[in-house]
Amino acid sequence: MDTSQQVAVIARNKEDWAAPLRQRRSIAEKRRIVEETLARGASVARVARAQGINANQVFGWRRLYLAGRLGEPKPGGKLLPVRVSESKPAAVTTEPSCPEAAELQCGTIDVEFRRARVRIEGRADPALVRVLLECLRG
Repeated sequence: MDTSQQVAVIARNKEDWAAPLRQRRSIAEKRRIVEETLARGASVARVARAQGINANQVFGWRRLYLAGRLGEPKPGGKLLPVRVSESKPAAVTTEPSCPEAAELQCGTIDVEFRRARVRIEGRADPALVRVLLECLRG
């Protein structure tokens, strides 16, 4: 049997070869679909099938949604007001939260993120550093 022959298929109309048009979903519609998948007992595959969407696409939307990049920000994320001034800050004296911290005089903490760098010089309150890092991580 010779399988080297190739068969050419020629379409009579352009409509025979037309690919289906892509559906464009609005941000609100994507959020609604993702929120449907986040309900207790919901299956991403079932929700995607009911909407006529590939489940991998819905998983991608979920990642964006959970990162706060699909429209409205996640509840709980707040921006803090910042004021920049030319004057030098006043010296703040605080009591260390633990006796061991009293022995530490000064130091430097450098934290590097993808697009930011935080440098803390001097005596750092551990609770304040923790809150700062949690805010930057979120």
